[in-house]
Amino acid sequence: MSKEKESRIIRPFRFLSEWRSLPAYELISYIFMYASVPMLAFGIKDYNFEILKIILFSIICLYSGFFAALIWNDITDSDIDSVAHPDRPIPSGKISSKKFFAIALIFSASTFIFSILVSFWCFILVGFSALFVAFHDKYLKKKVKIPAYSEIFTPIQWVVVAVFGYLAIWTALPQHSDIIINMPVFENISTKMYEITNMFIFVIFIYFADNAHDLPEGIHDYDGDKKLGVRTYATSFGVRNAARISFFMFFLSGILGFLLFIRTTLTYIFLIPFVFIWIYTLYYSYKLLKIKDLNEMKKYGWTVGRKGFNYYLFAFDLVFVDLFVQLVFFNYL
Repeated sequence: MSKEKESRIIRPFRFLSEWRSLPAYELISYIFMYASVPMLAFGIKDYNFEILKIILFSIICLYSGFFAALIWNDITDSDIDSVAHPDRPIPSGKISSKKFFAIALIFSASTFIFSILVSFWCFILVGFSALFVAFHDKYLKKKVKIPAYSEIFTPIQWVVVAVFGYLAIWTALPQHSDIIINMPVFENISTKMYEITNMFIFVIFIYFADNAHDLPEGIHDYDGDKKLGVRTYATSFGVRNAARISFFMFFLSGILGFLLFIRTTLTYIFLIPFVFIWIYTLYYSYKLLKIKDLNEMKKYGWTVGRKGFNYYLFAFDLVFVDLFVQLVFFNYL
């Protein structure tokens, strides 16, 4: 292969790796995140080819969707980023919106292909969420007059991860169940009310844990959002109230994480480090509340947002590690 052809192949991957300066642990954590939900829904059992295929296809599908959503967000928010994040690809001139859109189409195609390989229900879910995110980013976020609209609906993209993982198991690998929904065209949905409740708790955990870190980042981006009329908690209710709401969301997410431990197959391998990370994150969120100078709050908001996102990611890492250790003991010891 010539150096010119090789550079054409490698250049897009190098660009994506440098695009948001995503640390290696974050990129790895997404793999654990996308694998952990179907693993939790399936439980501690023998893992055959079918469940391994579902986990692999779920990772590829949701990872592709993650990149597609981020790129679409960069395209639609280029005017905001020119104020709040001028170093991002479009405001800095590293790439045009047209080329970035073409890359987003490739990731979107991968998302849809692998979703339908899991189940048709997962395909429908991905299609619905893609339409909502596109419409939200392009039109609703800047036009809907509901206070804090932008951040109220932002976690929906992550909520899909939990619903997708559980739906994949309930449709592609139906379990012993007390609820069976027979569909004439789609796969049947087979599950238990207990598992539906577990999925609901997981969904609420994701919503609050993700939103809790979004609010401090919204505090950091306050000036750009205010200038362009984006309705975040900070621009709608004030910087200090946004910090208070964020702290409450962090607190509530920890309670929901404990509920997951009680109701699912998770063990102390998950719970003990989760509690430590939760308390650590709450401490920084509390420090944000105590800052008196508004400009300092805006600067510190980025730090709290980053630590809050790490808390969110590490929670999934711990779910994956806990389940993996249990599976090793179940199959080999």
